[in-house]
Amino acid sequence: MPIQTKSTYESPGVLFSKHLQTIYPAIVRRVKTPAYTRERINTSDGDFLDLDWIRNGHSHLVVVSHGLEGNTTRAYMAGMVNAFESAFDVLAWNYRGCSDEMNKKPFSYHSGATYDLETVVQYGSSKGYQKISLIGFSLGGNMTLKYLGEESTSKPSELSSAVAFSVPIDLHDCARQIHHRSNFLYERRFLKSFNKKIRDKSQVFEEIDATLLTRVKSVYDFDELYTAPLSGFKNAIDYYEQCSAINFIKGITVPTLVVNALNDPFLGSNCFDQREFEKSAMVSFELPKTGGHCGFPNFNDNGIYWSERRAVEFIKNIG
Repeated sequence: MPIQTKSTYESPGVLFSKHLQTIYPAIVRRVKTPAYTRERINTSDGDFLDLDWIRNGHSHLVVVSHGLEGNTTRAYMAGMVNAFESAFDVLAWNYRGCSDEMNKKPFSYHSGATYDLETVVQYGSSKGYQKISLIGFSLGGNMTLKYLGEESTSKPSELSSAVAFSVPIDLHDCARQIHHRSNFLYERRFLKSFNKKIRDKSQVFEEIDATLLTRVKSVYDFDELYTAPLSGFKNAIDYYEQCSAINFIKGITVPTLVVNALNDPFLGSNCFDQREFEKSAMVSFELPKTGGHCGFPNFNDNGIYWSERRAVEFIKNIG
C-alpha cells in the first residue's frame, strides 16, 4: 500500500513543538464524555474485561483500544468515540486493571495481549453486526496490528478495516526512546502508575515482589522485572521481539491505515521504517511531519481532531 509522507495534517502554529502537540490534547483538551453503557464480560482464564458501549442500532461496529495506562475516558478515546457514534455503534474497552478495579490475575495487560482483543472482537461479532472495524492508539495500535497479522488469532468474517495511531511498532526501540532525558516526565508518570499497581497487587498475589521496584528506573526495567515474567516471556527483549507489530504487518488481510507522526516523542526511528509496509497489499502507512503522540490537535473543526476525521474518512471509504 502507499507510503504517505505528505499528510493532510498541519499542527496549529501555537502548538509549535512535539511536546505541546502531545501534552495539550492529553491535559488541556475538553471532550464530552460519551454516554457509555458498561458491560463486564468474563475471560476464559477467569478474569474480566470492562466494555463501554455506545449502541444506536447501527450495523457497523467500531472497536476502540486505548494506550498505555489509559482507559475509555481519556480525551483521545472520548473524541474518537464521539466522532463515530452518529453513524456507527462503538465498543471502547478497558484492559485488565485499567477500569479502576484490580483484575483477578497477577498479570494485567501488555502490548501483545491479543487474546483479550480477540475476546472483545468475538464478543462484538456475536451481537450480529454486519461489519466490524478496529481503531487502536499507541499500545492499543500495536495490539491491533499484531492481532490482525498473527495466524493464531481468530478473526470474524465481519472484520472489514482498521486504523492505528502513534504505534510503537518496535517495542524495544520505543523503550529506549521513552528513556531519553527529553522524555523524563512521560516516563516518570508511567512508572508512578506502574509502581502503584504493583504495590497494590503485591498485597493480593504472593508471587509479586514489590521490593524489586527499587531497581526500576525505566520502562525497560519494569518490563524486565514485571511485565515479561508475569506474562510468560523470558525477559524484556523476548517480550519485545514476540510482540512488536512490525513483525506482523505482512499477515494483515484487511485494509488498514497506520499513522505515525514523524515528531512523535515516544517513537524511536525504527517506528518509521517503511520496508514492511511497502511489501503489504493491505496496510497504508501515513507519516505526518507533526502531531506528537496521540495528538493531532486542531482548533477549527467544531472540536473534532484531525485523527478523528481521518479515521472516519478511512473506514467510511472502505465501506
